[in-house]
Amino acid sequence: MLGLYIHIPFCASRCIYCGFYSTVPAKKKDERLSVEEQYVNAICHEMEMRAEKDNEMSDERTTSLTSIYLGGGTPSQLSFESLKKIFQTIDKVYHIGLAWDIENNSCTTTIPIEVTMECNPDDVTEEFAQNLRSLPINRISMGAQTFSDERLRFLHRRHTADEVETAVMRLRSVNIKNISVDLMFGFPNETLEEWKEDIDRLLALDIEHISAYSLMYEEGTPLYRLLQAGKVKDMDDELYRQMYDTLIDRLAEAGYEQYEISNFAKLKVQTSKFKPQTSKFNVQCSKFKVQSPYRSQHNSSYWHNVPYIGIGAAAHSYSNGKRSWNVADTKAYIAAIQENKLPCEEEIIEADTHYNDMIMTALRTCEGIDLSTLSAEYRTYLMHLAKPLQQQGLLKEENGWLHLTREGIYVSDSVMSELMKV
Repeated sequence: MLGLYIHIPFCASRCIYCGFYSTVPAKKKDERLSVEEQYVNAICHEMEMRAEKDNEMSDERTTSLTSIYLGGGTPSQLSFESLKKIFQTIDKVYHIGLAWDIENNSCTTTIPIEVTMECNPDDVTEEFAQNLRSLPINRISMGAQTFSDERLRFLHRRHTADEVETAVMRLRSVNIKNISVDLMFGFPNETLEEWKEDIDRLLALDIEHISAYSLMYEEGTPLYRLLQAGKVKDMDDELYRQMYDTLIDRLAEAGYEQYEISNFAKLKVQTSKFKPQTSKFNVQCSKFKVQSPYRSQHNSSYWHNVPYIGIGAAAHSYSNGKRSWNVADTKAYIAAIQENKLPCEEEIIEADTHYNDMIMTALRTCEGIDLSTLSAEYRTYLMHLAKPLQQQGLLKEENGWLHLTREGIYVSDSVMSELMKV
């Protein structure tokens, strides 16, 4: 199993809350096209360089991609020709079995694989949607963030609330059957009723996957500077809990499985007998024997210790006990690749670091930590620290797995910190 992430750093404009590496386009169209072409050539060459490096270290070529994810930035800013070139290179390097049907203007892979692309709602034009038919993309992740045009303007988002609904309709028309939408809560002065309205409008879209987060004030962002200047105020803890409770309960009622702290996937088989329960985090994991088929396979690889390759400026990779990251500068990245150099730094993940990483990732999921994967030393260490947290009702051990309870979610950062090895 192996995930492939490709970072597309281009954005038409920057949102005030975003802490990811991104760049805004040059003012002149010719310059924008030139940078895009150079960058796409670079990421394609990086894939070839990494495959060649892997081949030198192993007799077998990597052929086991289980997910592809184009993230950013805004991948939907790329031209159709650029996207097509990227997927042709992926097929050349990783042998996903691209099958082009010219007559029906469609493209599939012979190997079952989740292929996700992040999109801005306003980028999903009729032409864009039709072009998707000629690409192997079978999952779209779209950032709605809110259905309030006022709050969208506050975030400096380019789209309107109505454009989210239009985008979903257009994606359905070209047979995209797996759509994920991001939603945020905890805006300055946002009320609980306004949050409920956002959830209702999202559920009306009948999409397969929902990612929901509280608005974060990341250092270095314009939003953080507004907070520091006293121009906006963060929501209080009680309102946060009410909003998060409302999110969990409403999505459970609507038939979504909460499989990670911030991620919800529609259950394939729903039952009218299902009622939301508040006693533990993984109620839906245990309630249904079959997991939702709409869990994000790619993001799940991060939470379940699955190796992944990161391509592009600022992209991260993880495999064979090593973690690496590319330079977070588009020009420096392109220049290095043009000189046949991989512009990355690397670290060896020691046993304690690996343990801490597992605490921070696996514990976010509804299943939690599989205790059988730990050595006796680390299992003993973990359970010793977990005991008082279990007594407080924040953690629970079931069938060899240690997971957060519903109460534990609200203080998950603190719980994870208590379990770390320092």
